[in-house]
Formats: sequence, structure tokens, C-alpha cells
Amino acid sequence: MISELASSRSLEANVVRCLSILSDSVSATEATVWLRAGEVLVRAWGVGQSSLDVDTVIAALQPAADNALVRALSIGETGHVGAGDAVTAGLLAVRTPRPLTTDEIVLMTALANLLWPALAHAERSRMLEVEVEARTAEIERERRFTEKIIDALPVGLYVIDREYRIQAWNRKRETGMQGVSRDEAIGRTIFEILHRQPSEMLRREFDDVFTTGRIQEYQMESLATGELRTYRITKIPMRLGSSAVTHVITTGEDVTDWKEAQLRFAQAEKLAAIGQLAAGVMHEINNPLATIAACAESLGFKLDDVKKAGSAIPADAAEYLQIIDNEVSRCKQIVDGLLDFSRPKQASKERVDLNEAIDRTLLLLKHHVRFKRLTVNTELDRTIARIPQANAEQLVQVFMALLLNAMDAMGDRGVVTIRTRRGSSIEEGAIAEVVDQGHGIARSELSKIFEPFYTTKAPGRGTGLGLSICYGIMQEHGGRIEVDSVLGQGTTFRLILPTVA
Repeated sequence: MISELASSRSLEANVVRCLSILSDSVSATEATVWLRAGEVLVRAWGVGQSSLDVDTVIAALQPAADNALVRALSIGETGHVGAGDAVTAGLLAVRTPRPLTTDEIVLMTALANLLWPALAHAERSRMLEVEVEARTAEIERERRFTEKIIDALPVGLYVIDREYRIQAWNRKRETGMQGVSRDEAIGRTIFEILHRQPSEMLRREFDDVFTTGRIQEYQMESLATGELRTYRITKIPMRLGSSAVTHVITTGEDVTDWKEAQLRFAQAEKLAAIGQLAAGVMHEINNPLATIAACAESLGFKLDDVKKAGSAIPADAAEYLQIIDNEVSRCKQIVDGLLDFSRPKQASKERVDLNEAIDRTLLLLKHHVRFKRLTVNTELDRTIARIPQANAEQLVQVFMALLLNAMDAMGDRGVVTIRTRRGSSIEEGAIAEVVDQGHGIARSELSKIFEPFYTTKAPGRGTGLGLSICYGIMQEHGGRIEVDSVLGQGTTFRLILPTVA
């Protein structure tokens, strides 16, 4: 029987086989094993007929049992098994056509002793299986919860191992600009999925994180969505049970709006600084300029008197006085531009038609000698709504500055287009664009053109305040100014303003 219980068959098959051997040995019509389940006994295995019930088995366990044809023994710890012992694991019961002999009782007791460790081991295994199942289910719940957290992140996230194979790919990556499904990505190399990016560049970036263990962060621009977007890419080292980096977590976040907000904030800070500077120095500069201008004017009168008296004057004296007058005038323009920042004019505001402001600007510029050489195309939507709380003079100032810039960019020859159209909402209800065919603006300079005193024009051709003033006027009107430019093709300035019905 020991060999039967120790065989490679399952416990159930082994117990049934031992019961068959016992049944044949004692000529039993029935042999059963009853297991303890809480406070009750349950018939687990048996051979022969099934006539024994739990009450009969428990009654047969007593020392003075009346039924000599039914014998029951407790299955407990080895050495403490026999009639009347406490039921610790279960019962072994047989029904025979005759009372058992002493040797047969010894055989039955031996089997009970053999069953105890086997059943105890089986119970421990069962409890271990239950614990493993519970722990596995808990781990699975935690895994799904972690996946939901990762999928809920507003950033694209994926994880690669040292073979550059993708081990995680969140929902944002599935629905992002490339739209690769998780099933398609998991297990493949990152170079197969991100095939639009140079593989050698990607490899260097990942190898740097694997080697140094440092977080890498940088920004990149992409036109994959059809418009220029800026993304912050972060590569994070990950370690599994050792000091070496085993995986790299990569996140990608669209920071286009944040970057634009940062630029607007920086621009506002610069404008505030210029305002403070202008407020502090305007008197210090204006007073000497007024003195220089007055002296130059007086000197001009004296030279006229000397000339009328018949005395000779230097031939270049008048030229020098003209230069002084021109430079004083230019300095005053710079100061006046600074004053526009430090002391904004409290201009009256009313509902203004954007098209009318454009018409007035073109009327003023038609007498400009250089502007006459340009070809001006107008594409005005006369149905756009009016702009609330606007000042027509300031809007004319903005269009004047943009058109003069277009003239400078095209060298007095070319086509400039002015168009207006409806926006997609009340907040962006009216859109005006000034498009030139000039030399364009380099991408590296686009973020600087609204800074005070920044200019790409030749010395003496501009103060660098025009676009800064335009920027401030647009902000004061609750709108914004945007620019698109391609070197060698031209530039588009776009004014976006709110409207009312």
C-alpha cells in the first residue's frame, strides 16, 4: 500500500486503489474514506456499494459499537489512530459480511496511518493552490489597474528592453499621431514601429540611457499631424532587481500650447521691462534731445544770417545740421515707441469693422512712393462681424506696420495680399492675413521678431519696435498675432480677433 500511495498517479487514484486492496483483503462489500470539512464529514472516495451514511460511520467509531459488521477508524497523526480517537483529518470505514479479525484491524489501522500524511499533504497543497490562485488573481488585478493608470495618462508612453523590443505601449500611443495598436507594437523592435525616425539616432539615444542611467529630456518638432507641433520627449532608465538599467521608459507629451504660452508670457515680461525702462529714462532722454534740436535750429538761423550778410560758410554745414535734425527725430521716434509701452494710450473703443480699418490703411498708403510699386490684392469677406471694444486708429497702425514690413521684405517689387475671413468661434471670429512674397524669416528668428528692438532690417531702416507695438495692440484688443514664414517664399502675418453679432 505504501508503494500505491507513493506512486505517480493522482492522490484520488492512489486512495481508490488502496481501498480496493483493503476491500479485497478483508472481504468488504464497501470501503470508504470520509474527509473532515469544517464540522461535518463528507464522503470523498469509496469502492463497492454505497450504503454507508455518515451517522452509521460515526456510530461505528465508538468503542462499544453495536454493529460489528461496520468498522470505522479515525485518520489522524501517526501513532494516535484507532477507535475512539479524535477525528483530525477524516475516517476510514468498511462494511464486511463478518466481524474483522485482529490482523484485519491491524491492516486497516496501518492504512489509516498511511492515509494521514498523504491527506495532510494534499490539504496543504490544496491550501497552497488556493493561496496561489488568490495571489495570482490579486497580481492580475494590480496589473490591470496599473495598465489603466498608464492608459489614462495624457502622454504617449512605451517601454523597451535591452534588445530594443517594445514591452509596453499605452493607449495614447495607439491613438496618437501614428496610431499603432498595442498588439502590433508589443514584441517588435522600436525601429520597426518608429520607422519615420532615423534608427541610428534612436539607438544612440537609448544607448545613452542604458549606459549612463540618466534621464534624457529634449524637444522635437513634427509635421505628422499636418501642422507643426512641439513634443517633449523624456527617456527614463528602469531597473529590475539589479543596478544595471534593464529597460527604458519613453514618454512623449504635446507641449505646443505650453510652449506658445511660455513665449507669450516671456514676451509680456519683456514688454513690462521695456515699459519700466521707458518710464525711468524718458525725461532724461527727451530733455537733452529737445536741447540739441533747439540748438541745431538756432544754429541754422545764425548760418542763414551769416550767409545773408555775405560771409562764406562751410559747404557741409547745412548737411551736418540736417544730419543732426534727422538723428534727433529718429531718437524721438524710439522714445515715443517706448512710451507706448510704459503709458498705453487710453484710446476710445467701439465696435469696429475690420475691413474698414484695412480700407483706411490702404487709402493712407496709396500716396507712399515705394508702396505704389507693389501690387496689392485684397480678398475681403464683407460679412464678418464687428470687433467689440476696438480702436480703429490702433488697428490701422497695426496694418500700416505689417504692410510697410512687407514692402521692405519685397524690395519695392512684388505682390502683397490682404484677406479677411470668418473664424470658427466668437473668440476667434475675425481673421485678417497680410501675405507677402519677400525673402522670408528664418525659423530661428520667428520667436524673436516680437521682441522690442529686435530687427532683421539694415541699420537705420527700422527701430525694432513696430511688431512689438502690434503685439501689444492685439493683446489689448483681446486677440493675438501669428506668423508663418518660409525662407525665399514669403511671410504671412495673421491677426485673430474676437467679434460680436
